[in-house]
Amino acid sequence: MATDSTKVATTTNHSGIPESDFVDNVEEFMHKPDNESAEVVLRKLDERHNKYKFMEYNLNTKKTRLKTQIPDIKTSLDIVKHLQQRKDIPDPLETRFLLSDQVYAKARIPPTDKVCLWLGANVMLEYNLDDAQTLLEKNLGTAKKTLGQVDDDLSFLRDQTTTLEVNMARVYNWDVKRRQKMPAMP
Repeated sequence: MATDSTKVATTTNHSGIPESDFVDNVEEFMHKPDNESAEVVLRKLDERHNKYKFMEYNLNTKKTRLKTQIPDIKTSLDIVKHLQQRKDIPDPLETRFLLSDQVYAKARIPPTDKVCLWLGANVMLEYNLDDAQTLLEKNLGTAKKTLGQVDDDLSFLRDQTTTLEVNMARVYNWDVKRRQKMPAMP
């Protein structure tokens, strides 16, 4: 990545996360016409820092949701595959299913070629076993791909946050040195 001392961030990358360029020459950067004072620049950088923290929170929330969703999809897919194997066996499948936390009920499931899947937002649809398997495999692939993208975005965001924090420290230190050089008022 090439450094440019005249800009802090103008390009976007990784799901719209703005890129923060390293401020190589603070003196030159601070004498740009749109940089009124160190306080104004630090306020802008702090605002960007807060946006990065908000994005990080949202990405971590999405990552947590996906990490719980993927095992649920895998479990549903395993059940559908098991039902496909047993659909030609005339004996009912005896199992237990979860009613609520720590409460299970016994069930006898006759051979079937249909299942009902929760799609979200209190929506359940009936599918034949082949369609259910196709849908669950597609959802599993999408969830894994999205989790990988979220991990990439989080890594990129951490890099941008570090660069921004270094820029903030450099501007602050530049301002301290500038103030120390000013003559003291009697």
